Amino acid sequence: MKNDSHILVADDNRGVLEALELLLRRHFRQVTLIRNPAVIMSAVADGRPDVVLLDMNFTSAFNNGNEGLYWLERLRATYPQLPVVLMTAFADIPLAIKGIKAGAADFIQKPWDNDRIVEILIAAASKVRKHRDVSCSPVMYWGESDEMSRLKELVGKVAATDATVLITGENGTGKELLAEEIHRLSGRAERPMLKVDMGAVSETLFESELFGHRKGAFTGAVSDRKGKLAEASGSSLFMDEIGNMPLHLQAKLLSALQNRQLTALGSNHPVSKASRQEQQISYRNRGITTA
Repeated sequence: MKNDSHILVADDNRGVLEALELLLRRHFRQVTLIRNPAVIMSAVADGRPDVVLLDMNFTSAFNNGNEGLYWLERLRATYPQLPVVLMTAFADIPLAIKGIKAGAADFIQKPWDNDRIVEILIAAASKVRKHRDVSCSPVMYWGESDEMSRLKELVGKVAATDATVLITGENGTGKELLAEEIHRLSGRAERPMLKVDMGAVSETLFESELFGHRKGAFTGAVSDRKGKLAEASGSSLFMDEIGNMPLHLQAKLLSALQNRQLTALGSNHPVSKASRQEQQISYRNRGITTA
């Protein structure tokens, strides 16, 4: 009986791909093969594989493993929950350790043992599927109209990125469900999505609530406190009813989003968010413009 998993294999050697296809199709539901590393990210976004089996060398003139480590870093940044198993033709233990430290799920040396490679891929796939199964976000039920089909396609595309998303619509149209679906399909799904009602945040506590504060920043600030933006790092933050915020507070929030920097109340040192750590922020409002 086949394992109900999707394996994506990236290797520029046609012979290796053909051998792996013959082997893996006997054990897994779906196997996708790509030779060009430039399409790895789009192939993952489109196919949503459970495991990536990644060669470490795609250019024959360079066999130091840096290509594999580069694509491993890209995949881990965008899809931190996606297991990546590395392959190399060289018995380089230090390189293997470097790959594992960079987040690889495991390491395979060519020529491989068939039973061993299947065992490793099944183990890696079981971990990510377990994360998906325990997700508390409800599954979105889509309509069949052309408009819903276009929206579903757009959600799939934006979920694969760290883009800031603005969701608009009348009350009761399902904006929060849409935000949850974006989070569920994203590389941040293994962490719970944070929510904050912007209409309930008072002006005096806005900066502390969103950006955090340092000890002594104001009366009663007896210790450092993280804001919602920092707490959501590596996950998604759903900001409800942003249209209820005063315009001058919207401007402060816009500045933080544009510059990708957070400055806690009472601190003079902004903290930059590297792209791999940026959280996706979903908004709900009635078409408010923050300019």
